[in-house]
Amino acid sequence: METLFEIYTNRLARVDTRFVRYLHDKIKWNSRLIVVTGARGVGKTTMLLQHIKLTETESDSLYLSADSIYFADNTLYEVASKFHKLNGKYLYIDEVHKYKNWSTEVKMMYDNLPDLHIVVTGSSVLDITKGTEADLSRRALIYNLEGMSFREYLNFTLGTDLKPVPLSNIISNSYVLPVSIPHPIPLWMDYLKMGYYPFFREDDFYMRLDNVVNQTLEVDIPTYANMNVATSLKLKRLLFIIARSVPFKPNFSEIGRAIDVDRGTVADYFVYMEKAGLISRLRHANDKMVLLEKVDKVYLSNPTLCFAQSGEKPDVGNLRETAFYSLMRVNNKVASSPVSDFLIEGMTFEVGGKNKKHKQIESVENGYVVKDDIERGFLNTIPLWAFGLNY
Repeated sequence: METLFEIYTNRLARVDTRFVRYLHDKIKWNSRLIVVTGARGVGKTTMLLQHIKLTETESDSLYLSADSIYFADNTLYEVASKFHKLNGKYLYIDEVHKYKNWSTEVKMMYDNLPDLHIVVTGSSVLDITKGTEADLSRRALIYNLEGMSFREYLNFTLGTDLKPVPLSNIISNSYVLPVSIPHPIPLWMDYLKMGYYPFFREDDFYMRLDNVVNQTLEVDIPTYANMNVATSLKLKRLLFIIARSVPFKPNFSEIGRAIDVDRGTVADYFVYMEKAGLISRLRHANDKMVLLEKVDKVYLSNPTLCFAQSGEKPDVGNLRETAFYSLMRVNNKVASSPVSDFLIEGMTFEVGGKNKKHKQIESVENGYVVKDDIERGFLNTIPLWAFGLNY
């Protein structure tokens, strides 16, 4: 235990709390069992350590990583039990999906150590979700951490204190940037290139991001789906196809021929990649905005991945739509529009450049044109960057 406490205190001492992710204040931290999911690299570990540093007594808490060599000879439950006997109150288990049968032992903690509050996270959405559904669905509060919004990027890089802007304020152009940001477009372009991932300031950012993608395709998905190494190569080819499409309208038969698998397997690949946070699928919806199974378009999950995966400058139209969808799907139910690009709660959005016309939405009630390359909006014309303030 002394080794675990030493590692924990050393990590905690290095944590910077000046910028905290949007999800932190939404989590009900007093709950007995919390599961935080999210794609690799979006900042789950940092958020946990920040929470401890900001709100708790160091001696009452213990942070540990489930992939530590310590667990070659010890179990998670044994550590939790010892910590509980030392009057520990808050146990944080990171990378829990890397520990075999994690959900069974976490369930034992919940049932047998009633005074212990447990928070678990994992870099792979896949195994976390699988385990939670199997044993903990009635016990755990489950949250998903997305990458950074444009608002968070501004707060992180400039030290501003911008608050989230509701969609109603965005579409009415009733939001204000601080006087320190007279021209948002250059900052917006920087955000698109690197700002989705909190580690963008580290050296060799795109190399690190490429490692994140490779780990997801080579380790996370194959482990979850019991795939072999050859399958990861097919997943990479599929991601390559999606990244170079404008945007991608899935034809499972054609894709299957391209990567040498049947159409049913292609459908499974899309599910795995979406759960892993690499792609986002835009679905149709019925009149009550209930999302249907039928998929209209497939995007990379965020604009930064567009730059990382394109091999060159990404298609600007695809980049704009990817950015809009990435930013809007966090707080809103987004569907494919039958007459334009996107539909959100009865509102239609057409996304384009500064010369985009209103023709496609002229006959649509509550229609809006979302324009890139403009600083300010007017009436039903809204700058694309403004949607980055929503979360």
